[in-house]
Amino acid sequence: MILMTFTVPCYNSASYMETCIESLLPAGDDTEIIIIDDGSRDATGEIADRYAEQYPDRVRVIHQENGGHGEGVNQGIRHARGKYFKVVDSDDWLDRDALRALTARMRELEARGQEVDMYVCNYVYEHAADNTRYVMNYRRNFPIEQVCGWKDVRRFGPTQYLMMHSVYFRTQILRDCGVVLPKHTFYVDNLFMYKPLPYVRTIYYMPLDLYRYFIGRVDQSITLENCARRVDQQIRVTKLMVHAIDLRAMRGENIRLYRYLYHELGVMFILCHVFTYADPTPERLENLKALWRYVRTHDGWLYRRMRWGSHATFVCLPGHLGRKTVMLGYRFFKKIVKFG
Repeated sequence: MILMTFTVPCYNSASYMETCIESLLPAGDDTEIIIIDDGSRDATGEIADRYAEQYPDRVRVIHQENGGHGEGVNQGIRHARGKYFKVVDSDDWLDRDALRALTARMRELEARGQEVDMYVCNYVYEHAADNTRYVMNYRRNFPIEQVCGWKDVRRFGPTQYLMMHSVYFRTQILRDCGVVLPKHTFYVDNLFMYKPLPYVRTIYYMPLDLYRYFIGRVDQSITLENCARRVDQQIRVTKLMVHAIDLRAMRGENIRLYRYLYHELGVMFILCHVFTYADPTPERLENLKALWRYVRTHDGWLYRRMRWGSHATFVCLPGHLGRKTVMLGYRFFKKIVKFG
């Protein structure tokens, strides 16, 4: 059995992808790495092919026309042979000792016949500018090193939520939920994290600082300037998430899961506001208003809950002064975490 598939979407990643791939190799011979060359115009494809030649039993390469990060993830899901699935961005890496600890625990639970749908570990913001780091951990949210379910999950803080960096899904979960990420769209990792969660029954959290999230490239999609420029894509993904799960039905089926999904969707609305307010052109402000009209038309109950009963309420402050207040709050939190 192949324990885990690592998918590494790459686009013009020649200058840093080797650090990423080298960090995955210590996971063990029962894991595989799928490198997606997303129509790169530099030496990315050649580097990927070299790893496939050097590790023919562990590394596969898919060369595709440019489809964006989402299509790279889609290809990984389609071709994965591992029981578990992990996306690692080509400019990030995994801590080798933590990775060995996670895979050892996976093997141990497999040997016991214990089925786990989703493993969760910490991730770390690695800041290139000043060589500092910030750990996002979930010690207060999940029982530590115990198989648990949603009934055991405690409330998340206002700025805390699960990210693609923190989770390791059972591959069949991703296939069963039918998640397909749109091409040529940024911020699709939010949809990847959101749609599979109702299919997750068992969770296992290890407080390992495993995923290392590099912050420092000027062309990264998470810089505020790029987020403002691409806010239409943030809004597009938010709409897809609105359609992905019937939260009203979920509220009656699984209240703990509902609370988390509601919280995560609220974070998406907050980000739509922040990225719009970062450069509030008339067109962007109108697109933000159109998002709320879209939700109200699609689901009046969700609109009322999200507009007046969630964290998003606090970013819906009117006028120039309201937008300024929201951005001051954003910059204060960013100064602490330095996430972009």
